[in-house]
Amino acid sequence: MPEQTTGVAETLHPLIRRVLAPNPSPFTFTGTQTYIVGRGEVAVIDPGPEDAEHLAAILAATAGERIMAILCTHTHRDHSPGSRPLQAATGAPIIGCPPLALIDDGPRADAAFDIAYRPDRILSDGETLAGKGWTLEAVATPGHTSNHICFALPEAGALFTGDHVMGWSTSVVSPPDGDMGDYMASLAKLMERDDRIYYPAHGESVEQPQRFVRHLAGHRKGRENQILKLLGDGPQTIPDMVARMYVGLDTRLIGAAGRSVQAHLIDLESRDAVWRDGDHWLVAA
Repeated sequence: MPEQTTGVAETLHPLIRRVLAPNPSPFTFTGTQTYIVGRGEVAVIDPGPEDAEHLAAILAATAGERIMAILCTHTHRDHSPGSRPLQAATGAPIIGCPPLALIDDGPRADAAFDIAYRPDRILSDGETLAGKGWTLEAVATPGHTSNHICFALPEAGALFTGDHVMGWSTSVVSPPDGDMGDYMASLAKLMERDDRIYYPAHGESVEQPQRFVRHLAGHRKGRENQILKLLGDGPQTIPDMVARMYVGLDTRLIGAAGRSVQAHLIDLESRDAVWRDGDHWLVAA
């Protein structure tokens, strides 16, 4: 991935600029990428964490323009908290995904849900928001979170994919809110679209997106088969499976790997392929 500079607006398309937030981590890669759509009258997608430096960068990038909407793909704390100070500075409405009041005990402190998020308008699947020379359409993509939506920009053949499809890693699907069955269905939904390019919240732009989504779906199917093969050897706990499936994994990511395995197991259980006995999981007879 080409090196990015935090706080500098990059022009990716005549209608699209990108500003990188200063929140790199093992889970966010180089940080959250905020997108500015349009010229003159603009929308800001995923304003990121509540960070004064990032807020100043967004305001500098849009100086002399009117921010007419602040949009959020979902409400993890590296995506939506920046909406409030940006709204206070500009008066723009907060639009996009619905709120989600859930206490997150997952492996990422920065991914806990933003329970203070209060949108002025919620966009349902297929609803649109328009400005001068651009239109954004909501594409519901539950899975990573139940309230996740992407935003399509038909004038550029682009889809802003938040954390549903990232340009550097697979998305963490963390129960109880993250749902592997929903995630796979959302990937299938994207494969039916004809978007030219994806702009994710983390990682580089994704060209040939349908091929990339097929790869992601194949990767998840491979993990599922791996789990079933391990359970064929006898009852397993999730830590047992993580140790065997993710050899050499950065220890900071073990918790997230466990959540993804759990998500696969819950999905397999819903299809009567596996069952649980306390902390152990078994293949269904």
